[in-house]
Parts: sequence; structure tokens; C-alpha cells
Amino acid sequence: MVRDRLPERLREVQDRVAEACARIGRDPAEIRIVAITKGHPATALTAAIDAGLRDVGENRVDEAVEKFSQAAAPLERHGVTRHMVGHLQRNKVGRAMTVFDWVQSVDSLRLARALSGRAGETGVALPILVEVNAGGEEQKHGFRPEEAVERAAEIAELPGLCLRGFMTMAPWTDDAGLLRATFRRGRAAFERLTGTAVGGDARIDTLSMGMSGDYPIAIEEGSTMLRLGTALFGSRREE
Repeated sequence: MVRDRLPERLREVQDRVAEACARIGRDPAEIRIVAITKGHPATALTAAIDAGLRDVGENRVDEAVEKFSQAAAPLERHGVTRHMVGHLQRNKVGRAMTVFDWVQSVDSLRLARALSGRAGETGVALPILVEVNAGGEEQKHGFRPEEAVERAAEIAELPGLCLRGFMTMAPWTDDAGLLRATFRRGRAAFERLTGTAVGGDARIDTLSMGMSGDYPIAIEEGSTMLRLGTALFGSRREE
């Protein structure tokens, strides 16, 4: 069961995070872990909260609405931050805004404007990450690295949004060289962003990159936030 194995898996992740940080002289406290419970039941979500994780993420709005409703009490009691990490369709922006605290996958100006319109109604700036297609994959969403900073600066000016940085995904591969090259492009774009005078409510401090199969490399290449599912919860067949 996920609940039984999660503490052990979390310790393994924390050990690997510490080892990766030690290799390059970083502080493990700089690394924020978002537990991705896609495809797992609400019991996995509550297990993550019980294990001390305070950031959780989902890929789909409908799944998040159902799961977060079932786990509403512990989410609220522990002040858990809920992240949207999957592709967000504009027709689901309104519903997403009712359940997510962050949107990590802002991959177009049209989506950013839709979020801005809804966020303006709440009076609270929505933390967002702009998605960068650092691997140049046609099937992936996001801005090209060479245009990401300019687009992010435009998005930062939209009311109701608080730009926090970039998110990127590496290709599904065991090729460490390709993973590093992708993450380095993401980091280079992030460094250009941090060196740019960005307006609005922007607070640039987050580079979200690294998943279960590649997070030690992502840490070595500058990630500040990891999105981990299988590394914490195992495969969905284990339920």
C-alpha cells in the first residue's frame, strides 16, 4: 500500500536530494518537493500530507476537484499548497481557480490572459510559472527558450498574476547528456529572467524542473522545485 511505503520512499528521495546537493555545494533546504498524485486515490494525497509534504500537484482539473474535496480537511488544516502542473485548457480556468493555489503550466499568452481575468475577480495575485519547452519537443507545450523571457515579462504585467519563474520538462529518456542539456537551457532562460527588470507583482524565485526519473540531475543543473509522483507513490498498479 502507498501509505505504508511512502515514509520509506520519502526518506530515499530526501537522501538522493541531499547527495545531489552535496555534489555541487547546494543546501537541500533550497529544494521544494511537490508530490504529484495523478492517478492515485485521495488516500495517497492524505498519506503525503501525513508524511509532512506541504506541496501537492495534479495534472487534471476534474481529478483535482474530486480528490481535493475528499481531502479538504487535512489540506486546510496543514495549509497545503495545491499546484496545477498539467496542460490547462482555457475553458477550465474558472474551475481550476477554485482548487489550485499555483498554476505551473502557463504555456501561452491566451491562457495567461484568461487566468488574469479570473484572478482579478478574487483580489489575490495567483502565483504562476511560465512553461518553457527547453527540449524543443513538438508534442510538448510551452515557449521556446529564446522567447520565454520576453513572453514572461509580458505575462508579469497582467493584473492578478504573480510570476514566480519557469517550469520545464525534460524528454523521457535515460540519456543523461540529453537531460543535462535540456535542464541547462531551462536554467539559462531562468537566469536571463532573474536578470531582467520584470514588472507587475513578479517575485522570481522558482525553477521547477525534475521528475521521478531525472530529479538528481535537475538539482545539479539548478532546479529549485521537483515534481515527484512515482518516486514517492510507486506505480498506480500498487494500489
